[in-house]
Amino acid sequence: MANITKKVSWSSRGDESGGGERTPLLNGSEEVRYTRQFSGDGGMFHIGRLSTVDLEEDMTSDEDSVRGCPKEIPHNEKLLSLKYESLDYDNSENQLFLEEERRMSFLGFKCLEISRWVICGLIGFLTGLIACCIDIAVENLAGVKYFVVKQNIEKFTEVGGLSISLILWAVLNSAFVMVGAVIVAFFEPGAAGSGIPQIKCYLNGVKIPRVVRLKTLVVKVCGVICSVAGGLAVGKEGPMIHSGAVVAAGVSQGRSTSLKKDFKIFEYFRRDTEKRDFVSAGAAAGVSAAFGAPVGGVLFSLEEGASFWNQMLTWRIFFASMISTFTLNFFLSIYNKKPGDLSSPGLINFGRFESDSVAYNLYEIPLFIVMGAVGGLLGALFNILNYWLTIFRIRYVHRPCLQVMEAMLVAAVTATVSFAMIYFSNDCQPLGPDQSEDYPLQLFCADGEYNSMATAFFNTPERSVRSLFHNPPGSYNPLTLSLFTLTYFFLACWTYGLTVSAGVFIPSLLIGAAWGRLFGILLASITPNGSIWADPGKYALIGAAAQLGGIVRMTLSLTVIMVEATGNVTYGLPIMLVLLTAKIVGDYFVEGLYDIHIKLQSVPFLHLEAPATSHWLTAREVMGAPVTCFNRIEKVGTIVDVLSNTSTNHNGFPVVVPVAASDDMGKICGLILRSQLIVLLKHKVFVELARSRLTQRKLQLKDFRDAYPRFPPIQSIHVSQDERECMMDLTEFMNPTPYTVPQETSLPRVFKLFRALGLRHLVVVDSENRVVGLVTRKDLARYHMGKHGLEEMQLAQT
Repeated sequence: MANITKKVSWSSRGDESGGGERTPLLNGSEEVRYTRQFSGDGGMFHIGRLSTVDLEEDMTSDEDSVRGCPKEIPHNEKLLSLKYESLDYDNSENQLFLEEERRMSFLGFKCLEISRWVICGLIGFLTGLIACCIDIAVENLAGVKYFVVKQNIEKFTEVGGLSISLILWAVLNSAFVMVGAVIVAFFEPGAAGSGIPQIKCYLNGVKIPRVVRLKTLVVKVCGVICSVAGGLAVGKEGPMIHSGAVVAAGVSQGRSTSLKKDFKIFEYFRRDTEKRDFVSAGAAAGVSAAFGAPVGGVLFSLEEGASFWNQMLTWRIFFASMISTFTLNFFLSIYNKKPGDLSSPGLINFGRFESDSVAYNLYEIPLFIVMGAVGGLLGALFNILNYWLTIFRIRYVHRPCLQVMEAMLVAAVTATVSFAMIYFSNDCQPLGPDQSEDYPLQLFCADGEYNSMATAFFNTPERSVRSLFHNPPGSYNPLTLSLFTLTYFFLACWTYGLTVSAGVFIPSLLIGAAWGRLFGILLASITPNGSIWADPGKYALIGAAAQLGGIVRMTLSLTVIMVEATGNVTYGLPIMLVLLTAKIVGDYFVEGLYDIHIKLQSVPFLHLEAPATSHWLTAREVMGAPVTCFNRIEKVGTIVDVLSNTSTNHNGFPVVVPVAASDDMGKICGLILRSQLIVLLKHKVFVELARSRLTQRKLQLKDFRDAYPRFPPIQSIHVSQDERECMMDLTEFMNPTPYTVPQETSLPRVFKLFRALGLRHLVVVDSENRVVGLVTRKDLARYHMGKHGLEEMQLAQT
C-alpha cells in the first residue's frame, strides 16, 4: 500500500504525540501491535495484528517521472495518516500567559471584546465583497459566452453546419476550464473542490496545510469563476464557504504571512483558540453570502463545522453573517443600477414562493416523505459513484498535467452532451411576453417558440434552478426533464472531485428540482383532476431539498437555508421531513459526500461521540507509550536531538520531576509543545546565558505570537557544540496544569473529555501521578465502527 498524500491529499508533516516511538519500518517489515476487534454481541474479542506501515516505498520514482509513464498508486482508505497535526484549541496557561492576563484591566478585556466584533464585521464585509466580485465576473463571462454561441447557432441553423457551433461551444468551455484547472493544479492544489471538507476538518481541530492562506483564496476565487463560466456542472456557492474561512483566518491575525506584511494589530488573537472561532464566523458568512441565509450560516457552522461551540460565539457569528448578506446586496444593487434595492439577498436567488399559488395540503406530506426517500437513494448512488471515481483519480490521475486534461475533457463532454440534448429535443414552448429566459434558443422550433431543453442546459445552473421552480405549468414536458435529470446526474458526479474550484450545492439542487418537477407533472397527469396538485414548482423545491440532503446529509442548517432562500416559512415542515428522510435512507447505504472525501484523505477526524461498544477499551490500551519526557531543567543537546528526530516528529512533551531511586517515568509537573521549544532555542533561553548576561531581555508572550503560525523548523536553528552543553529551564514556559486521566479511564470518557475541550494531548498517569502514556487525536480517531463491530485503523507513517 502507498499513501499518495504528497500528490493528492491535504496532509502535512508531524505526529501529535510524545508517545510511542512509532518508527518507520522498511522492506515491508512489520511492527506487531495488538488490536482488539470487538463484536457487538458480547464480551468476545479477537486478538489481531496491526502493522504500522511505511508508505514511502511505492511512491513514483524519479526514473518514472523522467519517462513520463503514469504509474498506479495503490490507495487504501482504511489508513489513518500521521501527517496531520492538531490545533492547540486549549490555551497553554504557563506563567507568561497568566502574568499577561493578570496585568490586563477590565477596560482591556472590554477592548478585546470590541475588537472581536470589529473583526467579525470586517469578515462579513470582505466575504460579501468577494461574493459580489465572483457573481459579477461569472454573469459577465457566461453572458458573453452564451451570446456568442447563441448568435452562432442561429446563424448556422438557417444555412447548415451546426457542428461548427458545437465546436465553438466546446472550445470556449474547455478554454475557461483549462485556465481554472491550471491555476489550481500547478499553483495551489489546496484550492480544488468546494473546500467544505477541509474547513470541516479545520473546525474539528485538524490543521490542514495551506487551507487558509491568501494564495489559496486568490486561486479559489479565480478558479470558481472559470469553472462556472466554463459550463461545468458546478456551483459557486460551496467555494464561498472556504473563501469566507480564509478571509477570517487572515483578518483576525492582523497580518499576512504570505505577503510578509504585519499591520501590528489584533496580536492578542494570534493563537489557534481565537483563530478557529473566527474561521467559524467566516464559514457562516460564506453561507450567508451564497444563499442569503444568515441564520442558516450560523447553523451551518454549528452543525457541520465547530466541534466545540462557545455560546458567546453565536451572536458574533450571526453579526458577521448579516453584514455579509447586506454587503453583497448593497453592491449588487449598485451594479444593477438600483441603489438601495436589497431584494436579492444571496448569490443564488430562488425567487419568492407565494403561499396562495403553491400551498400544500396534509395529504401531500406522505408524498413529500416518499420524495425524501428517493432523494436519499439517489444521493447514496451519487456518493458511491463519486467514491469509486475518486479512488480511480487517486490511483491514476495524480499528475497536474493529467488533472488539467481531465478537467478539459469533462468541459468538452459537458458542452457536447448539452448540445446533443438541445439538438435532438423537440420540446418547443411559446415565448410569451412575460417569459424570463435570458438566452432563449429557437433552433428548429417555429417562430415565437423556444427550445425548452435549452432553458436547462444553455444557462448558468442558478438560472436553471430558478426556471424549474417558477416557470408556469407546461413549460417542460416529462421526456425533457427525464433526460436532463439522467444526464446532469452523471455529469455532476463526474465533475465533483476534478482539480477545479467548484461546489456541489447547485448541481444537487438542479438535479433534484428536475426530477421533483417531473414528479409533480406525473402526479397531475395520473389523476382525473390534475389541478389539485397545483404548481409543479413546489415539487421542484421539495425534490431539490431531497437531492441535496441525500448527497451532503445536512438537516438543521439546510432546512433553514432553504426556507430563507425561498422566503417562505410555510415549507419549513415539508423541507425538514424531506431532509430527515433523505439522511436516514442515505446513511443506511453510505456516508455523506463530505465525510467520504475526509475519509479518503485519511484525516484523523473526531465524530460527535466515541464508537458504540468501545467501553471495553481503556486509556491504557489506546495511549501511545513509552512517552518522550523532559525534565524541568533539561540539557539543550537532549532537546535538540529529540526535536530533530524525523522518525517521530512529536509535538507535545510531558515535563516530569524524576522519582528518586527509580527507573520509572517521573511525576508529571507540566506539558510543553514543540513550537514553544523551538522559540526558546531560537532566542537562546539558556540558564548559563541568563546568569552571564544581566541585561538579557526576558522572553515575552509576544515572541511566541510573532512566530505563529509558521514556526521555523528545528533544522533552521543553529545550536553550537558549547550551547548543546547548556541547560534550559522550562518552568516558566510549560503548561503546569495539563489535563490528565487515570490509565483505567474508559475510551468513551477519554473521547468526551478530549473532544469537548478541544485537546491536542491528554496525559495518562498512574495512581502515583507518574506519566505512563499520552493520548492524541490519532489514538482516538483510529477506532471506528465497521461492518463487524469495533475496528482499529492502520496508521500510515508518512
